[in-house]
Amino acid sequence: MALLALVSSLLWGTADYIGGVLSRRCPALLVVAVVQVVGLVLAGSLLLLRRDAPFGPYLLLAAGAGAAIAVALSAFYQALAVGTMGVVAPIAATGVAVPVVVSWAQGDRPGALATGGILLAASGVVLASGLDLRHGGASRAAFGLAFLAALGFGSVLVLVDRATSGEGSSTLAVLAVMRATGAVLTIATVALRRTPLTVRRADVPTLVLAGGCDLGAVGLYAVAASGAADLAVVAVLASLYPVVTALLARRLLAERMRRSQVAGVVAALTGVVLIAGSGGAG
Repeated sequence: MALLALVSSLLWGTADYIGGVLSRRCPALLVVAVVQVVGLVLAGSLLLLRRDAPFGPYLLLAAGAGAAIAVALSAFYQALAVGTMGVVAPIAATGVAVPVVVSWAQGDRPGALATGGILLAASGVVLASGLDLRHGGASRAAFGLAFLAALGFGSVLVLVDRATSGEGSSTLAVLAVMRATGAVLTIATVALRRTPLTVRRADVPTLVLAGGCDLGAVGLYAVAASGAADLAVVAVLASLYPVVTALLARRLLAERMRRSQVAGVVAALTGVVLIAGSGGAG
């Protein structure tokens, strides 16, 4: 399960990197909307092929996860519009604390080694997101929106786990409902803001790739979470995507990493080693 969670973070980080690059040429919310639609088409197609669509209360949790991701992404981009990346991104990355707190509140207590790995990896994620203390003057609106994004991202991890862990649940159905809800809400936001609907034909394959990576990430996380004994461990491993995005930007865009980011990458990877050494994720 640990390996599935790590691959999930790799795909999420890749999707975020692609989305970030495309957002330099297209409106960011439009990119998010298209990625959601692509995910819906892919998940819906697989669902039709498998004919695996049992109904149940778990689909309400899936819809909640879709709504949460739509709200989180909207808040995140709004925060970036009024704040600085060096402040907003690390705050949004703290969303990993939500599933950890929920797991521990339910009585799940990983061993000392796994706990140390969780804390180290979570701290590394925040640092790798680009913590920049020089820009401490962000507005209250930016802080509020960033924390809302963090709550939304963390809630998605919890809701997906709950939706796929129920009796008779279908992972494909969860993905389809989640993407349908997210797509509708994001498209509505695009329409209300009158975002220009301009996507270059040359960018379509890249958008499809981003949508596929995002859908694959959610699917692998869902499988890992439903089969793991400890949600906190799996959620932290799946939340390493900011590390992946930072490394891809360094490698492919030659972006310089601050010392805090390098320290974050090292801390996150060390945390992964500790978690793996403890056997905490199964």
